[in-house]
Amino acid sequence: MSTFFFGATVLAQDTIMPLWPKDKIPNRIESDEKEEHVSEDIVRISKVQEPTIEVYLPAKKNATGQAMLIFPGGGYGILAYDWEGTDIAKFLNGKGIAGIVVKYRLPSDKSQTEKWNVPLIDAQRALRLVRSKAKDFNIASDKIGIIGFSAGGHLASTLGTHFEEKVYDQIDEADAQSARPDFMALIYPVITFTKSTKHSGSQKNLLGENPTQEMLKHFSNELQVTSETPPTLLVHATDDPGVPVENSLMFFQALKDKNVSATMHVYPKGGHGFSLARKDPHLRGWTEQLFEWMESLN
Repeated sequence: MSTFFFGATVLAQDTIMPLWPKDKIPNRIESDEKEEHVSEDIVRISKVQEPTIEVYLPAKKNATGQAMLIFPGGGYGILAYDWEGTDIAKFLNGKGIAGIVVKYRLPSDKSQTEKWNVPLIDAQRALRLVRSKAKDFNIASDKIGIIGFSAGGHLASTLGTHFEEKVYDQIDEADAQSARPDFMALIYPVITFTKSTKHSGSQKNLLGENPTQEMLKHFSNELQVTSETPPTLLVHATDDPGVPVENSLMFFQALKDKNVSATMHVYPKGGHGFSLARKDPHLRGWTEQLFEWMESLN
């Protein structure tokens, strides 16, 4: 694996780049907290201190010009980094799409100020950084989408609805780019914090023990949809025990109400956290639906 820093030409299929110059990471507090990696059935990353993007590029001859930033889930407590990250990027590469995994910071009282804004800060920066490097990555600057899983779906939907919100000060030319995704795929996403169908674990990790009603509404993304929210694909299983399907249904309705292009695939079975669902002949069809939808956007 090759690691490149700002201004470097991307030569490798899998390039890891820091989101921020080391001494300019917003909302960071120096602490003894250290990033942890646990590799068992999947790779779980927690306590991220220095967020990165990991870039997977298809061969130039296969490239469609589209790219997707990938936000792994994990309830804002961990990142399911390969299961809902690097495996997704490699899968996208097979269809000529650049896959860019965002290792975003998880909310921490110990190493951050205003922890509830930190994932969005990193998400905005990731989109802007990728857009600024579109030529290097052989992608079109107006074909950069996002895909998020579970709590990563909450972060993706937050970026898709709060992309104009100023949550950090510009540090370089990349920050002059728009943070608006061109399209958005939300896979079994956490959406609401105000309804009984919310995912309490994600809410607690992001907003703390006693969030105000105002904060709960601010991060209930079905309430934040506007006509500028990007075209969206939603995928969910009806029998999801962790994040009820109502999260996707509410977001779909909000998009429809604002006349935003919305596509939804609801499967009768699949539970939660199915990733590519390669072992389920019916459910794994969601990935082909994703590619067909992405082609329809062109």
